[in-house]
Amino acid sequence: MIDSADTHVPILAAGGIVLREGARPRIAIVRLRRDKSWVLPKGKLNPGERALAAARREVLEETGHRVSVHGFLGSMLYSVDGRIKIVQFWHMRAIGGPMREPMDDVKAVKWLSLRQAIETLTRPHEKLFLANVGPVAIRAAKQSDSENRWIDHKGRRRGQGVQVAWTAH
Repeated sequence: MIDSADTHVPILAAGGIVLREGARPRIAIVRLRRDKSWVLPKGKLNPGERALAAARREVLEETGHRVSVHGFLGSMLYSVDGRIKIVQFWHMRAIGGPMREPMDDVKAVKWLSLRQAIETLTRPHEKLFLANVGPVAIRAAKQSDSENRWIDHKGRRRGQGVQVAWTAH
């Protein structure tokens, strides 16, 4: 048996726990064409690519949505064909509607509640990961939303308790 150096080099990947804003946050999961599994949006880094850039690119390719990034959530490690795969995940929010169709490898995109997303995911390690980091992402999104009530469209703090007098023109 030949011991190849490649078997010891981990596979590096990145992705996002992508939330869509609304009264009830929804999380994106994607269905892969090749094996019909439901997974979190993620993919391998290109040579020389940074993990966060890869996460944004992969989420756009797999969900069709541009995203804003709101923090690192953690890493997931698992074995793939005898190699370790390390996937880094960020808390992301979809910006508006889809910008493009998902890539050909993706059959469908679903936006589900945290509970539904965990139940629908196919791979046990992804279910466990989302069960642990999903509540953190949702709490952060809710906290951010309540703080942003006092921020205007240019990022400036709005005055609280300011009185406005209407004038006739």
